[in-house]
Amino acid sequence: MIHTEALTKRFPAFGRKGVETLAVEDLTLHVRQGEVFGFLGPNGAGKTTTVRMLCALIAPTEGKAWVAGHPVGQEDESIRAQVGILTETPGLYARLDALSNLSFFAKLYGVDHVDRQVAKYLKMLGLWERRSEAVGSFSKGMRQKLAIARALLHEPPLLFLDEPTAGLDPEAARTVRDFIAELQGAGRTIFLCTHNLDEADRLCDRIGVIKQRLISVDTPGRLRQRLYGHGTLVRLRTIAPQYIDVVRGLPFVQRVEQVDGGLSIKLDDPEQHNPQVIRALVSAGADVQFVEEISHSLESVYFDLMAQAQEEELA
Repeated sequence: MIHTEALTKRFPAFGRKGVETLAVEDLTLHVRQGEVFGFLGPNGAGKTTTVRMLCALIAPTEGKAWVAGHPVGQEDESIRAQVGILTETPGLYARLDALSNLSFFAKLYGVDHVDRQVAKYLKMLGLWERRSEAVGSFSKGMRQKLAIARALLHEPPLLFLDEPTAGLDPEAARTVRDFIAELQGAGRTIFLCTHNLDEADRLCDRIGVIKQRLISVDTPGRLRQRLYGHGTLVRLRTIAPQYIDVVRGLPFVQRVEQVDGGLSIKLDDPEQHNPQVIRALVSAGADVQFVEEISHSLESVYFDLMAQAQEEELA
């Protein structure tokens, strides 16, 4: 659905002493049809610039990209017809009501059966009862839902969402997340830029971490495994030195550490080896209270990847 090769964007310097800005550098990326792809990075990392290039709103400085089979810079009108975009600042017409806003944009998109399509998405996003009210009176959550409806009016197979839940209250944010999950279930491809790491963890099939350059791409689970490996936490009633020695002596154990109330054990394959660990501990006289998988948040993954990238830059 999206493919880029060494995509780069530089913004020219301003003024006599201005410095050229490198926004995105050598981005090579493939986003599969039907997946939710999360794009993570700090402010100024190049996320929005990437979206603007892929939506054919700005031209890349170097590199190539294809969106829905169309080359960027050659078939830009076809690309714009195939994508929907929600920007961080949607730019709706505050004096117009919701119905008029969507009808206006539906006509710009050349949508057939404008009234039917507008009603479909107003109802789907819970805005039908407020359709005759001026958008300027809407809450931020309502405006965000209306902006998502606008992005979907022409039924695009590819949707770009830039911070779709930023600044929303928990209820509105959950509504938007649930709707994104529904869209994925309908087969749409979603390119999601977000600072909400918990949201990315729950919604995204894969994530890419960027800071001008692409740092890493994978599923959240495989990124955790790559950074931290597989881990098991065994809670014990009491901890004795011999318990640590017993576990450390098992051939498949990579590392064992004492933590508060138990042992943190890094294993080749927890599903296969956890029973052997428990048997060894019980045979050594340990009272095992419970066993759990050691999980790391996507936030930990994100910050560790950023730290590694910074170390590589300094090196």
